[in-house]
Amino acid sequence: MNEQVVLVNQQGETIGTMEKLEAHEKGLLHLAFSVLLYRETENEYEFLLQKRAECKYHSKGKWSNTCCSHPRVNESVELAGERRLAEEIGIVGVAADSFENLGWFIYQAELENGLSEHEQDYILLANTPNVEFTMNPDEVSDIQWWSESRIQQELVNNPAIFSVWFDTVFSKAIRYLATLDKK
Repeated sequence: MNEQVVLVNQQGETIGTMEKLEAHEKGLLHLAFSVLLYRETENEYEFLLQKRAECKYHSKGKWSNTCCSHPRVNESVELAGERRLAEEIGIVGVAADSFENLGWFIYQAELENGLSEHEQDYILLANTPNVEFTMNPDEVSDIQWWSESRIQQELVNNPAIFSVWFDTVFSKAIRYLATLDKK
């Protein structure tokens, strides 16, 4: 399938579509989303992270948020998040309306293979304490619950194990969850 991404301007307005790989080769700004599932434990939050498959065309073997991708034309980021949870890690039952949409940020990063990420990335967060998953080996090589403290420690001591967008996604999720703790 010739997968298209939705191109946007700096204000987030749709300006067209382009084949996904071509958009990454040209570094054009396009819509994306990052899903981060979490659960509360007695002491801290835990986050479900995936390790990207070695066959991915960029960021292979890097730890990242639960799943991420691009919405299709006329597909909301929440419905796209629900779809990709099922496609990447076999999670069904996390409905689009269970996501807390934390808004978006724009980032640009040069990647391997002459590719570039330039994305308006929406962060979708959901509390999912009892979720079952099965990895799609074309997408994911490992999936684990990581404690908040372990993630913070690895981001300081070993940041290269994570995708380039993960630190921002995680930081925004932690800030949001801190506001819930104060209520």
